[in-house]
Amino acid sequence: MAMKRSGGGLTGSQQAAKFLGVSVLAGAVLAGIALPAAGALGLAAKGTVEGFDEIPANLKTPPLSQRTTILDSKGGTIAQVYSRDRTVVPLADISPYMQKAIVAIEDSRFYEHGAIDLKGVLRAMNKNATSGGVAQGASTLTQQYVKNVFVEEAGDDPDKVAEATQQTIGRKVKELKYAIQVEEELGKKKILENYLNITFFGQQSYGIEAAAQRYFSKPAKDLTLDESAMLAGIVQSPTRYDPVNDTTEAKKRRNTVLQRMVDMKDISQGEADKAKEAPITLHVSKPKNGCITAVDGAGFFCDYVREVFLSDPVFGKTKEERAKLWNQGGLTVQTTLDPQSQKAAQASIKEHVYQKDSVATAVTMVQPGSGKIMAMGQSKPYGFGDNETQINFSVNRQMAGSNFGFPTGSTFKPFVAAAAMEQGRPPTQVYSSPNEMEYPSVQTCSGKPYVNLNKERVPNESEDEVGPYALNEAMAKSVNTYFIQMVQDIGLCPVMKMADKLGVVEGSGAKLPESPAIALGARGISPLTMATAYAAFANHGTYCTPIALESIKRADGKSLPVPKSSCSRAMSENTANTISSLLRGVIDSGTGQEAGLKDRDNAGKTGTTDARKNAWFVGYTSNLSAAVWVGSPSQRVEMNNITIGGQFQEQVYGGQVPGPIWRDAMTGALLGQSSAPFTTVNIPGSGQKQDDAAAGAPANNGNDNGGNAGNGNPGKSKNKGKHKPKPGGDNKPPAHGGRPSNGGISLPPGMIGGDTGNWPQ
Repeated sequence: MAMKRSGGGLTGSQQAAKFLGVSVLAGAVLAGIALPAAGALGLAAKGTVEGFDEIPANLKTPPLSQRTTILDSKGGTIAQVYSRDRTVVPLADISPYMQKAIVAIEDSRFYEHGAIDLKGVLRAMNKNATSGGVAQGASTLTQQYVKNVFVEEAGDDPDKVAEATQQTIGRKVKELKYAIQVEEELGKKKILENYLNITFFGQQSYGIEAAAQRYFSKPAKDLTLDESAMLAGIVQSPTRYDPVNDTTEAKKRRNTVLQRMVDMKDISQGEADKAKEAPITLHVSKPKNGCITAVDGAGFFCDYVREVFLSDPVFGKTKEERAKLWNQGGLTVQTTLDPQSQKAAQASIKEHVYQKDSVATAVTMVQPGSGKIMAMGQSKPYGFGDNETQINFSVNRQMAGSNFGFPTGSTFKPFVAAAAMEQGRPPTQVYSSPNEMEYPSVQTCSGKPYVNLNKERVPNESEDEVGPYALNEAMAKSVNTYFIQMVQDIGLCPVMKMADKLGVVEGSGAKLPESPAIALGARGISPLTMATAYAAFANHGTYCTPIALESIKRADGKSLPVPKSSCSRAMSENTANTISSLLRGVIDSGTGQEAGLKDRDNAGKTGTTDARKNAWFVGYTSNLSAAVWVGSPSQRVEMNNITIGGQFQEQVYGGQVPGPIWRDAMTGALLGQSSAPFTTVNIPGSGQKQDDAAAGAPANNGNDNGGNAGNGNPGKSKNKGKHKPKPGGDNKPPAHGGRPSNGGISLPPGMIGGDTGNWPQ
């Protein structure tokens, strides 16, 4: 709502109150009361008015709210955010024309009077009495400054703003006392500087620097005579004299200011006449506020930065304290966002998934070893329009993300394998892996076993997929029953503890439930959580919490503390390196062949959930981890016979749509950079299958396939073109020998993630 100063379109009752206030104050002055010693007012009288002395003597001037600039890791601007668009500048950086113009039109005797202008009061009384209303105000520029301080302190609280601007005698008396203090403490030049920095000039611009940039796209120090006069004229009524919406009224008001400057002998009549002839020529810069203006699709990362600030106690003990500091602004926030990675992620998103598609994608990149978030983007842009959203699909609900996250499918299986190896199971571990089985009874952390009361079953991908399998082949082909048997062997508690160590929680923020179905990715998790967890594999088993902030400086140049990443060992180096070796097999010859990078060591895992509502690829090099999710935010779209990014897909699986997004994003992000090779672990293949192999018995005879599937040719389908996929799972065309991620999992209501906010239910 536009602010109006005294005289700017007041109602009848407001005019009457103002007239009464001016009259009472004038009467008080003339009676020689309510006035302190001579210094401030230029008068000798002393006295008191009831309540005057009870007003606190010190005006607490709040820091002026300013814009906050959010930078990427290289110093480039991501976005500017503000509650009020303002840039504070010293008087030396304000055009002399502007200084003279504002004094001439707002308080021509500014340098001659004290806190109030007695002559001005008398003149206003006479003029207003003659007109029967309020034709002229009597507030000095100092009093106006004090009122603006009250308004600034009120912030966005409508009740406090109303109190700060109410037309009452009490407020006028309070304003007067503080004006006296300001005159004594600051002096005229500082008052003028403060006034020009605090006052509202319309069009969302507070202070003269923001106004000069808004209307003329130039700094305040370069304002010309006619430009200065126009801006000075706006202050009395920013709505009435708005040059953007009413050039005629703005020009009349500008010319009034120019003539007043002649009367004050600030300029000659000739200078004024020349300036009056000039048309109102604007070079308007549209307001650019908030994360919606962020570059390279970084709006969601920008919003994440804000959420970090508002939620972390390092910035204030209470939410209110943190919000006040953020709204005050004036901060320079340098983040971890890598511009090359962000551009690469967004370019890959744009190439593979269109904004108008019925499904969406989210990509998040994290640096192993530091926890730095390097990129964060999605196909539905940050905004309020069609196919736009303010929900960040990459993060948890507490950080303005999806309500529940998204089921991850087989991308959860490496966590199960890591937990098993930490329990002493070898990478050659063999399980019988039947084609289909019931979820088993499993020991939990509480000691009370999970019991499959409903006799729910889990199948493998095709009818002829029957074990036994060793871990490397089971991982490469994403064999469901293998990992269910692994959970049956080690119990749920080691898996839960591994998830805790890797920071893996549901998108709602809740801990994962103790159920065997978690091994197959049945619960909703955010892409940021997955990318950060996988980064621990790349970092030789050490997990680092994600961070978005490098440094923050206040307007005065002082630094604020920022949250630091906390790193802790989640698993042994050998376990992490073994997982990397296993996941190389997924890319080399398993379900993730379409995702692989050809110029450096890389590893990853595919995932596809029931009814193909979600597809994932999560992978990493030694220096970058990334998670890609594709699916319906509402969890209503089944990705069968669907067009995504202009390409028809008969069936979507983790390696087919998310995989290429990951590949292209990582290729661009790592362009021109080297990646250290993985520390590989020699994993003997299972060799020829042993029909009589006991569940849990290791198979150490056979070929060394270096992390590839043990049968030596995992890329070929065993059903020779008779591939019959079941609902869900990491299905791939037979030529690639794909497996389901959680084929046939029966998920109870409420178990599937997704968002219930701005999406149809």
